[in-house]
Amino acid sequence: MEQVGLFPVLAVSAALFLLGVIGVLTRRNILIVLMSVELMLNAVNLSFVAFARHHGTLDGHVFAVFVMAVAAAEAGVGLALVILLYRNRHKVDLDDLNLLKG
Repeated sequence: MEQVGLFPVLAVSAALFLLGVIGVLTRRNILIVLMSVELMLNAVNLSFVAFARHHGTLDGHVFAVFVMAVAAAEAGVGLALVILLYRNRHKVDLDDLNLLKG
């Protein structure tokens, strides 16, 4: 069984991260922005796991698990904000996010 090298995995990770950055910078819908942030976090996880496999250690896998925990917390808080915004304005635009100030 032939193994995939480090460079192709990092190229895929960079492409995923770039797609996430483009999604965050160009979209106005909060749900799309949250999905783009999740895509960026998954690209970083792929890089961590690729480097860990390349060096033969488990450090990257441990970091990936921590990043997944942070992503789950971010998704929970982000979706709570989306629900709050939708209840108040009946749309989920980033322009309406400043309305949540006290």
